[in-house]
Amino acid sequence: MTSRTVFPRRKEASVIRRLTLLVPVLGLLAIPSAASAKINVAVGVGDQSPKIFDDPHWKALDLKKTRYFIEWNAVDQPGELADADKFVDKARQHGVKVLMHISTDNINAVPPTKLPTVAQYKSKVGALVKRYKPRGVTEWGAWNEANHKSQPTSKNPKRAAQFYKALKGMRPGGKIVALDVLDQKGVESYIARWLKAAGSAGRTAKIIGIHNYSQVNRRINERNASNSYPGTARIIKAVRERNKVAKFWYTETGGVAQFGGKFPCDRSRQANRTTYMFSMIKKYDKNIERLYSYNWFGNDCKGFDAGLVEDNGTPRASYAAFKNGLKNTGR
Repeated sequence: MTSRTVFPRRKEASVIRRLTLLVPVLGLLAIPSAASAKINVAVGVGDQSPKIFDDPHWKALDLKKTRYFIEWNAVDQPGELADADKFVDKARQHGVKVLMHISTDNINAVPPTKLPTVAQYKSKVGALVKRYKPRGVTEWGAWNEANHKSQPTSKNPKRAAQFYKALKGMRPGGKIVALDVLDQKGVESYIARWLKAAGSAGRTAKIIGIHNYSQVNRRINERNASNSYPGTARIIKAVRERNKVAKFWYTETGGVAQFGGKFPCDRSRQANRTTYMFSMIKKYDKNIERLYSYNWFGNDCKGFDAGLVEDNGTPRASYAAFKNGLKNTGR
């Protein structure tokens, strides 16, 4: 081997320089694009029936999270307590983590039933925490959809804030959804009042829940939306006025097959909106940690129906859309 250095001719040197510059570019092309990269959002499906865990179509998705809402005074109702026991125990058998969300004792009552006192909340909800913590439930929601007219907290964000502080004081052992709101008119004002009432507890709350049915099912473009429409981005902005640390969970969302006159029965539309639901987590992935679609079993388009499968377990088109959406999420 000679020690003499041989320099290429001018033309050859030029080609070599161009190839050298191309190497990093070609390397970048080999890296998967951002569009195909996994979105770091955990996905689950909420339902009220323990039958969900035996459904082969559920098992095929390999989901590890679910959500169950429970009446705040369920400890006084043997039937409600028995239903919750079955759901929680079945979920645990299948290695599924339950987010248990406190709710009204009559979700169909408008105007809502009586608002519990803080002392009542501590007593009844405290009993629920003691019952289900040993069963593996360590993730709780202080109050489900607090600003909706069916909930007794709808006109009292201060009480909803007190409930959060009470639940936090119970040390349930894991994560707490401090405030849970529906994307309806007036939600920004509700958030502001809740944050003010919660004080330092509100400013340091780690999780805020969003039910963004309106935006998902109307496919509203937030840039063109009217000022009366809240939108996911505006809910996040309202929280950020006083809280800079919270992450957001879509605690309840999904494509609706049927709901009143505004959404007549249409399973194809539901599938389309389910696909759009996943685009919503992609759009806000820096803020969103989880998504819980609601629900699993449909009811043949009677009343509110957002099931991914029919009541007999037959998959809908929305199930296929949901399964496809999971491919780009971290579960």
